[in-house]
Amino acid sequence: MTEPREYERFDSPLAQRYASGQMCRLFSPAEKFRTWRRLWIALAEAQQELGLPITDEQVAQMRARRDDINFERAEALERQLRHDVMAHVHAFGEQCPAARPIIHLGATSCDVTDNADLVGLRDALDLLKGRLATVIERLARFAREHRALATLGFTHFQPAQLTTVGKRACLWLWDLVLDFEAVAGLRAGLRMRGIKGTTGTQASFLRLFEGDHAKVRRLEQRVAEKMGFAAVQPVTGQTYTRKVDSQILFALSGIAQSAHKFANDLRLLANLKEMEEPFEKSQVGSSAMAYKRNPMRSERMTGLARVLMALEPAAAATAAEQWLERTLDDSAARRIVLGEGFLAADAVLILYQNIAEGLVVYPRMIARRIAEELPFMATENILMAGVQTGGDRQTLHEAIRRHSHDAARRVRMEGGTNDLLSRLRADPAFAKVDIDAELDPARFIGRAPEQVDEFLAAHVRPLLDAHRDLLGARAEVNV
Repeated sequence: MTEPREYERFDSPLAQRYASGQMCRLFSPAEKFRTWRRLWIALAEAQQELGLPITDEQVAQMRARRDDINFERAEALERQLRHDVMAHVHAFGEQCPAARPIIHLGATSCDVTDNADLVGLRDALDLLKGRLATVIERLARFAREHRALATLGFTHFQPAQLTTVGKRACLWLWDLVLDFEAVAGLRAGLRMRGIKGTTGTQASFLRLFEGDHAKVRRLEQRVAEKMGFAAVQPVTGQTYTRKVDSQILFALSGIAQSAHKFANDLRLLANLKEMEEPFEKSQVGSSAMAYKRNPMRSERMTGLARVLMALEPAAAATAAEQWLERTLDDSAARRIVLGEGFLAADAVLILYQNIAEGLVVYPRMIARRIAEELPFMATENILMAGVQTGGDRQTLHEAIRRHSHDAARRVRMEGGTNDLLSRLRADPAFAKVDIDAELDPARFIGRAPEQVDEFLAAHVRPLLDAHRDLLGARAEVNV
């Protein structure tokens, strides 16, 4: 039996299984080559507007065939020429014979490839902004709903003082707000490379315009505006500085760090049976152990986040490695790192949104764990109450120390329940203390509910109000 052709070659799991169709399209060959043609058209239009002898027929031919890319012909030409840009220049010229003499006029390859990359990065950052804003909005709902639900806090994954479920969610939220600010800042400051020529001097365009510097400046600005950019890089070599790529990958790595921390926290809480990710009715946790409810989404998030964090150093190394005006050792690395980085970030945020929309909380399990640990935490309050009713602080302290150690020994050595409160109630030294009143969890959560309210009002609500148009629909996770 012959296997279908698509099963005979490797395909990136990010594109095949995890990332959205939107993000995959942004980094697809078709989108890249369409953008190349848009740039050639914008260049020809701007050159015509500034007085170069380019005819309406030539521009019209290019516009008419912009999206009709002859892929097979371009691939054949690239095998012959060993140059992807020139292959597409010739392929486009064959479709637009009148325009053939002026396609790519005065330009170098990076006038096309780098600017096209920046168009793709811009659109991909826009998509991630929407994903981040949506996750923030969903998680903010969760934090508000559980603002006052007391839960055991952990330091070193050891029981510590109480917090609330909503306050803990705000820790996750703050990381995401910082990520949004980083992505939004990069997007707002993103500049087109511009029309700079072979080593960034614009010498070829200066010659086309017979030494008219003002026209060369206007040419660059007009092309940028036609491609949707307000500004261009002030100086470049042949390429725009790869520092831009490095900064973007650093922001994507930041998203991965936030998601990894959240997913790990959720996996720990799932083991404690206090919270868990959504689990579908027919979902299988294990092929052998039918009872299992494995945190599959959270585990996938940590795995994808780990991959994404590992891509950032490659972008940093590429930025550091560029020689003088340029070297081509960036090309293969960038083809992998930029696309895979955005697809991974996209996949991570789809998972994050899906989990945030279906987080399950088990208040009775949370209360049970509080009941197991609170007696030890409450001893300081009980001690103070004992002093206030006339007891001797040192005597009471010694009694609490002795009873605490005996109760802990019973739990650890005998597997019994924590009977510290029973011991204290039976001790005459605490006869005047209302021990039950000292065990109200609300006495131990401090300002956690108010901190949730204040944080959401000051940092989350303004962000969401300013970007309401970015909020997306419910997230569906791919297989």
